[in-house]
Amino acid sequence: MVTTDLENAGNVPQNRRSERQRAITVAVMAEGSIRIEQLAARFDISIMTVHRDLDELDGRGVIRKSRGMATAMSTALVESSDLYRSSRQLGEKESIAHAALEFIEPGQAIMLDDSTTTAHLVPHLRTKRPLTVITNTLTVMEQLRGTNGVTLLGLGGQYHNWCSAFMGHITTTAIKAMRADLLIMSTAAITDDMVFHQTLDTVDVKQAMFESSTRRILLADHTKFGKRALHALMPLTDFDAVVVDGETDPTHIARLRAKGVTVVVARRPPSTR
Repeated sequence: MVTTDLENAGNVPQNRRSERQRAITVAVMAEGSIRIEQLAARFDISIMTVHRDLDELDGRGVIRKSRGMATAMSTALVESSDLYRSSRQLGEKESIAHAALEFIEPGQAIMLDDSTTTAHLVPHLRTKRPLTVITNTLTVMEQLRGTNGVTLLGLGGQYHNWCSAFMGHITTTAIKAMRADLLIMSTAAITDDMVFHQTLDTVDVKQAMFESSTRRILLADHTKFGKRALHALMPLTDFDAVVVDGETDPTHIARLRAKGVTVVVARRPPSTR
């Protein structure tokens, strides 16, 4: 377990590169395959910059770079990638994050998973200080480092580049040694009113977080109800509340409420279009 209290540093170049790589990822997935020269022209960047971005994306398993081409990876790992996920359903995730903020109280110790929906909550945590934030997600650690009033506990372990998070035995052991007031997490898919994820490492970490927290809140935008993943985690009835967006099919909401699930339907904040 790593505790950080570093000064917050500017991260503009990294943010620009990340945004560009997300756009490249979406473009490649839409086309299936695309020439490097076409990417350079589309994004008005140099061939060398495209090569650097593609090398990094290839290393993360998001796309494949070969013979002057960038090709989409036809695996579930692509949709699990934080680069891909962070570009999807932005308005819905922001509204869900605002609704989830109501469950947080100053003075709490909260656990945050590696989901991109939860990531939308992070910039708003300053309004709930003082807080202790426990997370296995490197991007969350980078956002919160040096934030006055936030004690940041970073969970170490084996780093997984595709999701920018630490997982494995070291991570779960550290989680089991703590007790948090609140867990806020998301999911890759909901099938038969069960939470599913694509990798066992992800399931193990989220299960450990769940068992180490007093209250558990699930964030799920409407697209999660139409997706599939391999490994079951737990039923929705195990959560203290499930926060969904306004585009969620009313039949899902009614069914869950009939099962006794507390469902919060988030509304978009005024600043979100």
